[in-house]
This record gives sequence, C-alpha cells and structure tokens, in this order.
Amino acid sequence: MNVEQARFNMIEQQIRPWEVLDDRVLETISRTPRENFVPERYRALAFSDISIPLEHGQYMMPPKLEGKLLQSLDIDPADSILEIGTGSGYLTACLAGLGGSVHSVDLYDEFIQSAGSKLEKHNITNVTFETGDAAAGWNSDTRFDAIAVTGSLPTLHRGFHTLLNPGGRLFVIVGKPPIMQALLITRVGEQEWNQESLFETSIPPLVNAPEPDTFRF
Repeated sequence: MNVEQARFNMIEQQIRPWEVLDDRVLETISRTPRENFVPERYRALAFSDISIPLEHGQYMMPPKLEGKLLQSLDIDPADSILEIGTGSGYLTACLAGLGGSVHSVDLYDEFIQSAGSKLEKHNITNVTFETGDAAAGWNSDTRFDAIAVTGSLPTLHRGFHTLLNPGGRLFVIVGKPPIMQALLITRVGEQEWNQESLFETSIPPLVNAPEPDTFRF
C-alpha cells in the first residue's frame, strides 16, 4: 500500500466531500499518521471509510466523521480540550495538533496506556490521560474550551455542559440507531447554552451511557 497516496485519497475522496474544508483541520489530519494508531490486523484498512474495531467492543470513527468533529469544534491553538473516550489515540493526537492541551479520559486503562505510548513515540507532549467512567459526565474543577465526546449518548444530558468555559463548544452525538444527531453545544452564558444540530449519523454508544428513563435533569 502506498501510504501517502492512501492518505491523500482519504482526505480528497472522503473528508473533503463531507464539507470538511478547514485548512488547519485538513493539515492536521494529513500530518497525523492514522496508520500508526490502527490495530495492526486492520492496518490495511487505516484509510478506509469504515469504523475500525478496537478492543473491548469499541471502534475508531470513520475518517470523515473525525474530520467533521474536528472542524465543528473550531479549535484555536491555545484551547484546552477534554476528550471523552481515548480509544486508539488517533483523534487525541489530532486534537493535540490543533489545540493547546488535551485531557483525555477513557474507561479502559489499556487504551490509556496504548495511546500514551503512541503519542510519546510521535513526540506529542500536550496530552494528559485519566482512567474513569465519564458516560454520565465528568467530575472536574477545570473548565475547557472544547469537549469531544467520541461515543454516542442515547439521550442528551448536562453532564458536560458546565465544564465549558464561556464560548466553549461541546460536540456530542445523541440518539439511537439507525439515526442519531450530531450536536454542537456552545456555552453563551453562565447558565445558558446554544444547541445546533449539525448532521445525522450513527456510532456506538459510550459504555454505561445513561438511558432516557434513568437520567434526568
């Protein structure tokens, strides 16, 4: 496989046609070696328009969805970012390339260890990791400029809203198969948020994500 040609084709045939046109996002995707974050047995599929299986029944998002997420968050170079669901570490690396710092949380310590090792090999040093269950939100005294939730939620809850700085953006996919809504939520005041529906998609839920009848606000 010609890796660079495959990467170019991924961007030009999958990501750009999905209206991901932000130059910084495209440059970050271009220089972040996705093939090094894919499980070895799926390396030949690293640039394919599919969800790639990981351990524990988890998946990498398709490249075009990763591109949409990155573009939607409109990340500035000084932004602090919270990532819910480290997974392979690829999206973590892209977020780190766009922003100032990333705090990535995952339920599985195996993912944390693997992603940390990969980022270290690529000299990505602006990421911290934490193991924990953040499906219903994350207990933190820190606020963030951007939050990326990498698994879907059956119902939207406010477990992440209050972690945003003023002007901060939350990307989250809400609903159940076959159709879910990708949402961008922006904090516009201390107790006020705007919600924008971006597009329809479908991805697996976060492990332990609250169901509508078990989580109320």
